[in-house]
Amino acid sequence: MEAVIAEAAAAPQGSRQANGAAAPAAAPTALATSKTLPHLPKREPVEVKFQDLAYTVSLGFRKGQKEIIRVNGRFCPSQLIAIMGPSGAGKSTLLDILSGYRISGVTGNVMVNGRPRNLDRFRRMSCYIQQDDRLHSLLTVQENMSLAAELKLTRAVPRAEHQAIIDEILNTLGLLDHRGTRTGQLSGGQKKRLSIALELINNPLLMFLDEPTTGLDSSSTSQCVNLLKLLAMQGRTIVCTIHQPSASLFDQFDHVYILARGSCLYQGSTKQLVPYLSTVGVPCPKYHNPADFVIELACGEHGEDKINTMVAGTDNGKSQRWFENQSEVVAERRKSEARRLSVELLPNMTELAEINTSMQAVSFGKQISVLLTRGYIKIKRDQTMTHMRLFVNVIVGLLLGILFWQAGDEGSRVLDNWNLLFTILIHHMMTTMMLTVLTFPTEMQILRKEHFNRWYSLKSYYMSINILELPVSIVCCTVFTVIVYLMSAQPLEWVRFGVFLGISILVVLVAQTVGLLVGALFSVVNGTFLAPTLSVPMMMFAGFGVSLKDMPDYLKWGPYVSYLRYGLEGYVGSIYGRNRTTLGCADQPGKDFSYCHYKYPTKFLKEISMDGEMYVMDLIILGVILLVLRLSVYPLLRWKLFAMR
Repeated sequence: MEAVIAEAAAAPQGSRQANGAAAPAAAPTALATSKTLPHLPKREPVEVKFQDLAYTVSLGFRKGQKEIIRVNGRFCPSQLIAIMGPSGAGKSTLLDILSGYRISGVTGNVMVNGRPRNLDRFRRMSCYIQQDDRLHSLLTVQENMSLAAELKLTRAVPRAEHQAIIDEILNTLGLLDHRGTRTGQLSGGQKKRLSIALELINNPLLMFLDEPTTGLDSSSTSQCVNLLKLLAMQGRTIVCTIHQPSASLFDQFDHVYILARGSCLYQGSTKQLVPYLSTVGVPCPKYHNPADFVIELACGEHGEDKINTMVAGTDNGKSQRWFENQSEVVAERRKSEARRLSVELLPNMTELAEINTSMQAVSFGKQISVLLTRGYIKIKRDQTMTHMRLFVNVIVGLLLGILFWQAGDEGSRVLDNWNLLFTILIHHMMTTMMLTVLTFPTEMQILRKEHFNRWYSLKSYYMSINILELPVSIVCCTVFTVIVYLMSAQPLEWVRFGVFLGISILVVLVAQTVGLLVGALFSVVNGTFLAPTLSVPMMMFAGFGVSLKDMPDYLKWGPYVSYLRYGLEGYVGSIYGRNRTTLGCADQPGKDFSYCHYKYPTKFLKEISMDGEMYVMDLIILGVILLVLRLSVYPLLRWKLFAMR
């Protein structure tokens, strides 16, 4: 497979003449003929041109601003284009701007096929594959592709054709034999190819890839670049950043754009780079890799003046002197493609806008349905979020039941039971909140990629995760509550148990929402510090260590903002409220219970300053807190997504 891809990718290079002009196109190889993805709609290739494109960042309060890049350039259709330069040159920044991912602080003009870029329309014809492979590791290759097809293909493509499209893409990318393999078990090169395959489903005309060869060995790197070359031959404009390719790898690219310190040192054909260097007075040494030499120049190893000379030589990207004869290249490729497929290429890109005015290909309801299906598969297979979570709740429930055995029905052990109620509350809060804090940042990375590439809207995603978490949270909480409630001999009345379980579920959901909020806004490291820190005031104002009546006046507001206070008060009301009768005080060896202080539950309620009949209000307040927090997460999540851009 790889050898055939390499042969197909290398064929056009051999057809170039030494002076850089394009020779007549060679006959299509077997791979190019049989693997042009005929089920996908064929469209006119796209040219991207940018003028005085600049990106400015703020240096901080009263420190002014700094211009990171200011460049010009032109990326021709049906080419594999490399953006090169040393670290910090602005490669990823330029790719972010051209793909539309970065929009704030950007000035200048971007033209698409000679017309000013409409960002929404541009995003519907392009995709952006970022450096790290953001994939769902628990899903198989086939499941990933099938669900992506459900989200990315419009109704114009019959569902019966989805599998044919998937098979063609997987076969082209060498993943057909791995369709039943879970993504987490793929190699680095296979994951990279799967990332590309997922975006090929709706046949984007432009593909932007940030460092697609990072973390790959030489063989996987060669396969990846050969694959990109093949996709470019099929009419796509493919732009990727690459740090320092080998000579053979460098030769695979049609066009190269070299950056240094935010300026363009060269843009044009890879074959014309060596003649260009001679023209500007910095000839490449014989038998030296041109890619290595130009990076040395960009780093300033041969003098700072050389950078300025090269920027002037290409007029900071405005000069097109070193381009290939692109019109001949595109014409030959178009004729060859039309002959092979017997189809007419569309004349312009307005067709894309007419297909679907929404940023997503399918309806809101369809998005939720697919996301729920995907989420169900992940939950079913997730060892941490489901299996271990249930196991931990069972084990902790049993341990607490043994430790506080029969404590709920004895007046002599009311304080023990009081400790148990607070322990249950802390268990519900910490296990649920920290699990979300630790796992959601990973989901956030996938969300950023899929949402930007128009798989689904943020509303559908947020609604789906709210629906998916309910069954797991409720089941785990119910199992834990039943175990502890029965083993600790709490009153066996359905109303009391129902209130106790309801309070538990609401506390779990509120804590989960707090974890979702922290996980969405902060990294794992910051979140694991911040979430417990925010929980300390909640515990302090819950009324356990310090009763509500003993709090100083300037902290009286605290209990009203602590959801743990309403949880603890609801527990106490369900166990000791509702006019509970006198508690028994059984004698124990070595202890005298001739006087049982908490024989009457009302005395205990008075000492802890809690009303035993407030449990209904506690349920309502916890429900309101949950609703407010859930509604608050969505705009903050939306702000976070766009703040990154």
